[in-house]
Amino acid sequence: MSATTIKLSQELRQRVERLVRGTGKSMHAFMLEAIEQQTSLAERRKSFVADALAARKEANASGRGYLLEDVREHYAARAAGRPTRKLRAKKWRK
Repeated sequence: MSATTIKLSQELRQRVERLVRGTGKSMHAFMLEAIEQQTSLAERRKSFVADALAARKEANASGRGYLLEDVREHYAARAAGRPTRKLRAKKWRK
């Protein structure tokens, strides 16, 4: 594992110290956990945006998509345990 130096303002350092006091966790462990969580969140967000852009590109190329009302109905039925049919994309562009 490589070492990295991080400079914290005095205020932030005190806030972190207050939070970890009594938890049995070191400041180091707290900061590693926070960095890991933020890194995972940023990776998921990046993947979500990439998927959304790919879906938009595909929808624009095909001219097909799902009506919001159909999607709502479909998932409401599924949540209620009722049988559903597979949603079918419809042309939205002439």
